[in-house]
Amino acid sequence: MPRLHLHLLSDSTGETLEMIAKAALAQFEGAEVSRHFWPMVRSLQHLDRIMGEVATNPGLVFFTLANADIRARLEERCRALGLPVVPVLDRAVDALETALGQHPHARPGRQHAMDEAYFARVDAIHYTIAHDDGVAWEDWEEADIVLAGVSRTSKTPTSIYLANRGYKVANIPIVVESPPPSALFGLKHPLVIGLTTAPERLVQVRRNRLLSLNQAPETTYVDQQWVTSEVQYARRMFADNNWPVIDVTRRSIEETAAAVINIYNESISAEKQR
Repeated sequence: MPRLHLHLLSDSTGETLEMIAKAALAQFEGAEVSRHFWPMVRSLQHLDRIMGEVATNPGLVFFTLANADIRARLEERCRALGLPVVPVLDRAVDALETALGQHPHARPGRQHAMDEAYFARVDAIHYTIAHDDGVAWEDWEEADIVLAGVSRTSKTPTSIYLANRGYKVANIPIVVESPPPSALFGLKHPLVIGLTTAPERLVQVRRNRLLSLNQAPETTYVDQQWVTSEVQYARRMFADNNWPVIDVTRRSIEETAAAVINIYNESISAEKQR
């Protein structure tokens, strides 16, 4: 398979464009792609400098550019070079324009404006980092979500992912020898969700973790019988407290987070209907 040069041009940070390109490329296993990232393209002069690099490494061009003159120049230069050019957000914006009956505001970086949602996300990230692994349980009532589970059930990465979506998340490890603080069982505001996994898979994950840390691979931490009892202990706790449970055995972090958000939204809707 020949190597593809993929040029990503954005008038802002390019975060949205990178995510779209990454999601699309994930559908093509083994593809050799060299990504060329060009953020903050806000002048014709800047674009002209970039096009020299594009001509040197011709390929496919994705862009999110709001300025009409810069868009037109890019499309003109790409036609001259015989390169395909894709305005990745246009179809979504066109559909919204038709549905809403409004014209879009052609303002660079508008989707990343430092509005209330931005500051709420920053606040959520700070909160989540400060309440990882059972720390500062006295403040759990301020959380939106509390994730509970035995060691290595992806609590921390899932929490951070959710924080980047604007949710304040605390997480607590469920340890047989050390029960969680009683405050966990009396929370009113946050939704507590249990994370579980297949014991066999958990043993494998824990063994890999110990090997990466150059620690002894034979302890109760990776003993099949002990791990099974840990998982059963946690599941009984989840059931006794009527907490929703997500099995993360075959889920990526993104899939687990999506399941958490679905449960959270359903709980909010149910609360409103009461």
